[in-house]
Amino acid sequence: MTIISVSLNDEYTEMLDSIQSAYGLKGRSEAMRASISVAMNEIKEMSSLEGVVEGVLIIVRGNHADPWMIQIQAKYQDIIKTQMHSHLKDHKCLEVMVVSCGSKELSDMMKDIRAQDKADYVKFVRG
Repeated sequence: MTIISVSLNDEYTEMLDSIQSAYGLKGRSEAMRASISVAMNEIKEMSSLEGVVEGVLIIVRGNHADPWMIQIQAKYQDIIKTQMHSHLKDHKCLEVMVVSCGSKELSDMMKDIRAQDKADYVKFVRG
């Protein structure tokens, strides 16, 4: 087994400890492996999409004043069929978008959202 070193700030360390506790894992290494497995499953799910896809994109983000989401929505306005924005507690926002597009366009949109590193939650649910 390869040993790697990872630097985490306090927030990520707390999240890793929460994952360890929630999954009943013995240590942080197991929590890291579980987290990687979850991420890989999502990558596999997204890469299995082909042709035209329709579904709901759900995003929870902070900082309502930051225009990054508006910029992404403008870039992908042709594939967003319906959009809802709602304010949540702690100055967070919920974005729900019904999208219909080619799988490559959806993948590009999801990459753009994740690349901002400003979303607390991103999930596509295929219709």
